[in-house]
Amino acid sequence: MIYFDSDYMAGAHPQVMQALVESNLEQTTGYGSDAYTAQAAALIRQACDAPQARVHFLVGGTQTNATVIDGLLARHQGVLAAESAHINVHESGAIEASGHKVLTLPQHEGKVKADEVKAYIDEFYRDDSYEHMVAPGMLYISFPTEYGTLYSLQELSDLSQVCHEADIPLYVDGARLGYGLAASDVSLPDLARLCDVFYIGGTKMGALFGEAVVINNDKLLKHFFPLIKQHGALLAKGRLLGVQFKALFSKGLYEEIGREAVAKALRLKAAFVEKGYQVEVDSPTNQQFFRLPNSLIDRLKQEASFEYWGPRGQQESVVRFVTSWATSDEDIDQLIALL
Repeated sequence: MIYFDSDYMAGAHPQVMQALVESNLEQTTGYGSDAYTAQAAALIRQACDAPQARVHFLVGGTQTNATVIDGLLARHQGVLAAESAHINVHESGAIEASGHKVLTLPQHEGKVKADEVKAYIDEFYRDDSYEHMVAPGMLYISFPTEYGTLYSLQELSDLSQVCHEADIPLYVDGARLGYGLAASDVSLPDLARLCDVFYIGGTKMGALFGEAVVINNDKLLKHFFPLIKQHGALLAKGRLLGVQFKALFSKGLYEEIGREAVAKALRLKAAFVEKGYQVEVDSPTNQQFFRLPNSLIDRLKQEASFEYWGPRGQQESVVRFVTSWATSDEDIDQLIALL
């Protein structure tokens, strides 16, 4: 069986695992106060060209979103997001559970448009009864989106301008950030410059687990550490996160993982197109979506594992194939042979 279900199915990239093994018997202080975590944070600040940024390490994506969003919003505020956003669709109401509403915007292949964000905020405050309503307190986007699509640098700049004019923070979910950076004109310094808070995903980018939150607005999340603990997101053995991110941000490993997975995904995509199958979303990243006949899906699933993207249709269905650092050229060869 070959696996294309998601990008966290294998354990850790060998270089990350080696770093964990080499440091395994060391004794360090806890909760991220160790030297490895400090070194990892310094490497991330350097990569972001943001020497004053604060970097915190959490364990998983949903808890990171819930913790950051809870910290950024006042009690009467909600978070603007695409209707297809991960926090709205696939996090089991984690944001609402923290007392905040997800305020949905139309999605355009997973993205939101700056003019529609502005219109929502403007219309909200034109309503005389707005104080009885949930106020838009921040904007959440993901890069890449849930459909593998990307914001261009101009689109990101436009969203940043709208948010800053409205005096609300822009937050980027970077669970698959490395794959987005490998396929776009946006860089880590661009994100640090245009976004108030974002996180660099590790779980889907070669780590066993872990996400790195980068806060580049000194007015926000001033007391983030105790908030992390309140949300059960503070790892006692915090050095495990530091060791992994130090490895990922040493010798260009994070960028290498992104480039190689995207290259394999595009090779996979080209094979489906060559065979005449329909691309559902034109994704340039490691997630690829196709509309396939159910008969083909049933045959492929005998030897390849992948996910339906939504309910199974009567005659055809949308499916998703995902590549990662663990996807080999032989995996792609085998899938092409199956096609």
